[in-house]
Amino acid sequence: MDIKRYDVIVIGAGPAGLSAAIEASKAGMNVIVFDENAKPGGQLFKQIHKFFGSKEHKAKVRGFKIGEELLAEADKLGVTVVLNATVIGLYAEKEVTVRIDDAICHYKGDAIIVATGAAENMVTFRGWTKPGVIGAGAAQTMMNLHQIKPGNRILMLGSGNVGLVVSYQLMQAGCEVVALVDAAPKIGGYGVHAAKVARTGVPFYLSHTIVEAEGEEYVEGVTIAEVDSSFQFIPGTEKHFDVDTICLAVGLSPMSQLLKALGCDMVEDPKRGGYVPECDEYGETSIRGVFVAGDVSGIEEASSAMIEGRIAGVAAAYELGFMEKEELDEKIAIHEHALDTLRQGMFTPKNRGKVLEKTEEGCPVSTNLLKKGYLTDEEVFAYPGVTKQAGVHPVMECSQNIPCNPCQDACPKGCISIGENITSLPVVVETAECIGCGMCVASCSGQAIFLVDESYEEEFATVTLPYEFLPLPKAGDKGKGLSRSGEVICDAEVVDVKSVKAFDHTSLLTIKVPKDMAMKARFYKEG
Repeated sequence: MDIKRYDVIVIGAGPAGLSAAIEASKAGMNVIVFDENAKPGGQLFKQIHKFFGSKEHKAKVRGFKIGEELLAEADKLGVTVVLNATVIGLYAEKEVTVRIDDAICHYKGDAIIVATGAAENMVTFRGWTKPGVIGAGAAQTMMNLHQIKPGNRILMLGSGNVGLVVSYQLMQAGCEVVALVDAAPKIGGYGVHAAKVARTGVPFYLSHTIVEAEGEEYVEGVTIAEVDSSFQFIPGTEKHFDVDTICLAVGLSPMSQLLKALGCDMVEDPKRGGYVPECDEYGETSIRGVFVAGDVSGIEEASSAMIEGRIAGVAAAYELGFMEKEELDEKIAIHEHALDTLRQGMFTPKNRGKVLEKTEEGCPVSTNLLKKGYLTDEEVFAYPGVTKQAGVHPVMECSQNIPCNPCQDACPKGCISIGENITSLPVVVETAECIGCGMCVASCSGQAIFLVDESYEEEFATVTLPYEFLPLPKAGDKGKGLSRSGEVICDAEVVDVKSVKAFDHTSLLTIKVPKDMAMKARFYKEG
């Protein structure tokens, strides 16, 4: 039997696997990566939104761009990436069997890094097997990889970041999202993601779930109903929607089957997403030389997966003698600091399930945002980024402690401050003068920054907002200004549209609205 040998075998060519392969290769190791898909990059190439974090975490860079950068770096370092390659066996002697096309191939490594990611969860209800019921990941694949609309009228189940982000992307693709539904009593994802969906007019139904998918041969409608604290349907609360697609974003489960079969010590950990391997701070499992990184060891964001991959890569290099202890400690300290930064704030794993009433600054957490997806006109002034000033100035409707600071770096005049703590709410620096360049608006991954000028004309103000829909409106177009809840509140005229390379496909739409609507109008609708 012909066995091919490598220093490191990486299973999975997603963000964690590629990052691990890059670090191992930098240390001088011979690395091969297997992935069962036809394209490398994992979920990154579905992700057209901008990432959170800081510059070191690839903040304000879109997922598919990060994927391109990782692939280019891996290729430059000589990493071998084998696609359409399904690992069907993993053994304690660091041997793997791989099905490549119709052949079964055997490989042996001195170290194995498992980065197989996660699979979408499903929920069952009457009619859940009908054509037209799909996962959010499948919807992203159809839209962002194959340019196919998943449907025309869609109901989204799940208000975590995946449900919120995919709902927005469905609208970008030209679909109508009729409702966003979740059995939980509060929105699970970032408030800024919910807010950008809510202001387009999509209603949120919290403490609701699906009763039935309707239709003879495929989805033609859906009925939802309210649930009580025990998640039982409340009679008489049913609501019907005409839809052709039901999209499910109800969580992910680590794809840890290979590790279980290998004999790694495993644990059921709900905070990490389910059945995961026990591992140390380097990602090494109970079997020496077998490492894990990314969602297979616990569900987190892709930014965290990339850092975990780097940690596993350098740890493997040290264990195999390709790196001295001093260099290992130096690299691990850098990566752990970056990882610790991402695990701060309201959405850190230790806060899961907790009801937080105050931000780190002592600002009240908006109950309206958690239940309906938007800040009220009164609530918005409770946050330090929202001020009224003479002339053009930024309004930052950022109300949760999320690890993110691109706005601070983007402003050339220093008008925005977050400080050393990356999860702090942004503050307007009143001594600095805003020049209205819009870099902060374009850089905000949550689309939560607006430029307001209440001195534009005697009776009118302008609002500059982030806009990522096509076709773009043109200067002179007249339409409607929408509130944070998506309600039509005034007439609006497009004054200016800016689309420059530095904005990275986020156009800046400046609309003229009545002066008393300057702090209320947050979206533009044609017609």
